[in-house]
Amino acid sequence: MSAQPNIIFILADDLGFADLGCYGGRAPVSPHLDQMASEGLRFTQGYSNSPVCSPTRFALMTGRYQYHFRGAADEPLHGPNATRSTHGLPPSHQTLPSLLREAGYRTGLIGKWHLGHEPHFGPLKSGYDEHFGLMSGGIDYFTHTAPNGKKDLWHNGTPVDDDTYLTDLLSDRSVDFIQRSVGQGLPFFLSLHYTAPHWPWETREDHELAKTLVGKTFHLDGGSVETYHRMIHHMDEGIGKIMAELKRLGQDENTLVVFTSDNGGERFSDSWPLVGGKMDLTEGGIRVPYIVRWPAVIAAGGVSEQLIITMDWVPTLLEAAQARPQLVHPLDGVSILPHLRDASLVQERQLCWRMSHRQQRALRCGRWKYLRVDGNEYLFNLEADARERANQMYRDPDRLADLRSRFEQWEAGLPPIPEDVSVTLVYTEKDMP
Repeated sequence: MSAQPNIIFILADDLGFADLGCYGGRAPVSPHLDQMASEGLRFTQGYSNSPVCSPTRFALMTGRYQYHFRGAADEPLHGPNATRSTHGLPPSHQTLPSLLREAGYRTGLIGKWHLGHEPHFGPLKSGYDEHFGLMSGGIDYFTHTAPNGKKDLWHNGTPVDDDTYLTDLLSDRSVDFIQRSVGQGLPFFLSLHYTAPHWPWETREDHELAKTLVGKTFHLDGGSVETYHRMIHHMDEGIGKIMAELKRLGQDENTLVVFTSDNGGERFSDSWPLVGGKMDLTEGGIRVPYIVRWPAVIAAGGVSEQLIITMDWVPTLLEAAQARPQLVHPLDGVSILPHLRDASLVQERQLCWRMSHRQQRALRCGRWKYLRVDGNEYLFNLEADARERANQMYRDPDRLADLRSRFEQWEAGLPPIPEDVSVTLVYTEKDMP
């Protein structure tokens, strides 16, 4: 196509691999996302760059492994570290929105930033023309207070006082951004970063509950599977409104829409048949849904087994936008545009992860995965054993040694994990078994 597509990148927060109907979900929570998958392409081997939120967002913004950045070493960026001048996304660094803006796009972030605080960092310093949303890792859906009890809802740096349910607020603001962008006749790039279905566990009906959770947003004594499902459904309804507005405005055919999650699910999520969740390098912590719709280019009903990861979207979206920037920093991600055009195309590649938490290490190459947790090593054939229950390390020691060596070679090219890295666990075994 000759015209630059509009681009909408939708990021859920802590969504499990099997929460959506099109990924085997056991509850009818996602009719609009399921329809988006039937009209586009669904990836079954898609990964997040990290099993925790802010490190993945560094990768999404830069197209690079997050280990290049000090702020991404914290798991996640939280507490005093979040306000330090060394612990955020440097404004001088090229980003997906800054590169798209150079290519003529109008850029907006609606929702969660979580890449460092003002005055050192912020969306408007890193390529976005406008921002509406939160700066921290999570806020209450009605009071819009962070875990420290302070309000954290902003429009271009100015505080916003509004008690509307956050998921609906972000959806409506996104529709507004699309309308204004189309009215200006410019291609647009919208980052819609929901907090749903992240804690606290609140639906549209829980306004009174929210008043009791100021400063207690971890909400360890609340929630249920049913509440969690309704939170996903509220998000899905908002996405449905956005898709309907694109069609009304005549922008449906040439708008590239991506939906995924920043990491695996949390305590009420469904990741079947995968094991683990947020904070884990087992599959449940890093394998996430990926749905892509672009009617002008992508055939309906496709399913791809290609290995992809969050940072791949930077080169992919730049290529789709026909942007050819002079890159100051090389990208670690690769463009998957050929796989969007042909779902049957599968190329072997290698992906790696590391975590300070439990000294975790992982490498995926083809159907094989090397995993190390607390010094224990594992080798899994994910094609036969997606649940990671049959350790092949003694049956195939040569393959174990080869994958371990590959991981060590990859890690040797990165900065070491800082000694002062922080790990924040929302709950431990003392809170729930």
